[in-house]
Amino acid sequence: MEKHAIDVAAELRGPDLVLDADPDTVAAHLDLPALRLHQATMIPPAHTEQPYRIDGKAVVGGSCLVQTVVTERLSYGDPGLVLVAPGPSLSGVVLDGLGDAAQQQAFYRRFTQRFTGPTWTFFALTEHGKGSAAAELETTLLPAADPGHFTLHGTKRYIGNGAHAQVGVVFARRAPGPFGIEAVLVDATAPGLTADLLPTIGLTGARIAQLTFDGLLVGPDMILGRTRRPSRRGLLGAREALHFYRPLLAARAIGVADAVLDHVRDARGWLPAAGQAQLDTLRARIRYTRDRVRAAASAVDAGSPPQHDIAAGKLGASRLAEEATLLAVELLGPTTLLEDPWLAKAYRDVRAFEIMDGVGDLHRLQVFQGVLRGVAR
Repeated sequence: MEKHAIDVAAELRGPDLVLDADPDTVAAHLDLPALRLHQATMIPPAHTEQPYRIDGKAVVGGSCLVQTVVTERLSYGDPGLVLVAPGPSLSGVVLDGLGDAAQQQAFYRRFTQRFTGPTWTFFALTEHGKGSAAAELETTLLPAADPGHFTLHGTKRYIGNGAHAQVGVVFARRAPGPFGIEAVLVDATAPGLTADLLPTIGLTGARIAQLTFDGLLVGPDMILGRTRRPSRRGLLGAREALHFYRPLLAARAIGVADAVLDHVRDARGWLPAAGQAQLDTLRARIRYTRDRVRAAASAVDAGSPPQHDIAAGKLGASRLAEEATLLAVELLGPTTLLEDPWLAKAYRDVRAFEIMDGVGDLHRLQVFQGVLRGVAR
């Protein structure tokens, strides 16, 4: 599967620059094998009707490790197209963990029945001034006139694919305290939801948006995990989704860092000894980080996610991606950002990784907590 991902990732070069210039062209690229493979890795076997096949063998989706490996290799082609691709994304992780059979079936049917067209999803946790701190969110669920129904109020910010998604999961507060948080499955066409595109300088195709909820009606069938006790509902879903997502985000950064170093090699052909040594050192660090991130993804699949290792992998990978682009400019010359559109795009894109899913200080804190417990490497 990894070799196939490497092969199809090459098809993302070219469309990546088109999408960067005009995000509305995304529909023209959706039938690329790379994007179909990416979606296939996100759909669990129980909900797969027509599996993606490689040499006649079906791709088995739902695994964090499989998604991490494929995401990394596809991001070598372009992380923006991978990020903007239709699919269950983080909403699927929450549905897998909290949704009942009926909710899961209705959700995944959107992706397995081709006549419905492409379906984008959003994961609405982040709030302005709060970031992704789930326990501090202020979006609220207020009781509606009908028993068991609520209305959703508040604003979510920096939501990937939020400007054109059809469905997503929103985290909101129904009662005080960490166990008063609910995860709600929302249809983006429902009255009471407004999506406003936010300006960005990198990953422009992701259509990052601000979502405003003003009285959107929430029925009991939209609340995920509603039959569980409060400690096993909304907050748990947010935490497990973030544990699952962080290796994937790290994989995106690793894929781009790898691509940038190859780009430098191809552009220069020969480097002085000092420059080659810098390149070799960075490659070695990428290999180490790749192994660490994949080990963390395997631990997520095993049900024992090491928070400090996941945080260290995400922190290290995002730093490597930035260092790779800085080294590229150093070795190729500062004017290369004016002369080389691909490198200029990569230079802008990788700056987003450090703040996606929490700024670096959040992950440094988790690593430090692992050190205090004597479990961090």
